[in-house]
Order: sequence, then structure tokens, then C-alpha cells
Amino acid sequence: MGFLDAILGRSKPVRPDLDRLFALPAAAVTLQAAAGFRPTGLGSVCFASVEGGAFRGIQEEVRGLLGSPAEFSQDGYGYTWMLARHPTDDTAALVNDLHAVNSSLEGAGFGPQLLCSLMGFRDDRERSLALVYLYKRGTFYPFAPQTGPDGATTEKRDNALELEIRALLADDLQIEPDLSRWFPVWGAPGL
Repeated sequence: MGFLDAILGRSKPVRPDLDRLFALPAAAVTLQAAAGFRPTGLGSVCFASVEGGAFRGIQEEVRGLLGSPAEFSQDGYGYTWMLARHPTDDTAALVNDLHAVNSSLEGAGFGPQLLCSLMGFRDDRERSLALVYLYKRGTFYPFAPQTGPDGATTEKRDNALELEIRALLADDLQIEPDLSRWFPVWGAPGL
């Protein structure tokens, strides 16, 4: 970074550190012990859609890479989600799969298309929670959609719960300090 960059407030972009995903199993233990949130065994990777043969190649590579079946879907914004499933007590295997998919996409030159990865949790009151890893920032944040009286998630966030989880996991994960980057991931596979 040069002198002019410093004066104009520009900074170097943070390099993604996919190894930070390996902190999720410890964070899962903290979440369960301190807040009663248990892993659901679901996790996903989100990336900007890739066209044609490249996308089919990615799907086949990911399916061959993972020990468990991978499900692909597209959301209303045109982003592709890859969902992985594991037993709820095997967060390490789930994290390994998420890391492998991210690394594979990055290694194939699709790093700029990677957006986020998430791991799902639920408590005894059936509240959903996701720990979201922002690929381009190298940080995590909690996302907690509110649950309505019928038990369905709404498109409102439980901000108090998100802030509580941030405080609980401050020693386990690199938490995103800029709350404006805590983007909602409504209806994300794995949530």
C-alpha cells in the first residue's frame, strides 16, 4: 500500500484464509454449551453462478470430492448453493467438506465467484442460526432469522440473538466487525 492509498483511505483487500473454517467445530461446542444451539449437520457454500460446461464440471468435481452427496440449487438472486449433509455429531467432516469445496473452486480459478459458506444450528425452541463465513473478508458472523408463532422462519432477523452469539464466539472465530456486512441469507440451504 502506497502513501496515496493511505491518504485516500484505500486498503489492501483481506486475503481469504479458508483454514479459518476449521475453527467451526470448536465454535459449535461453545454454542451448544453456552447457548443450547446444536449443529444440524447441514452446511453450504454459495458462489456466483458459472455458465455452461464450467458449471457442470464444478458440479461433477464437487460430487467426486465429497464423501456425501452434494445438492446444488439456485436462489432468487441467481447465486448457486452447494449443500452438504452429515450426521449432527460430525461437524469436523462437514467442515472438511466445506473447506474442500471452497479450495477446489478457488484452485480452479473461481475464487472471485465465492461468496460465503455457512453451517446451520438449531436450539430446543426450534430457532435457526447460521455461522456465515465471508470468503472475501475472511471473517464470520451469526445470522439468526426470527421464527413466527407457527414455527416458520420470517424475513426478520433476531438482532439480539446475533449480538449475543457474536459475544459468545469472540474467542473462537474471527468475527466480522462491520455489522453492515452481516448480510441476510434468507432461505439459504443449510439454514
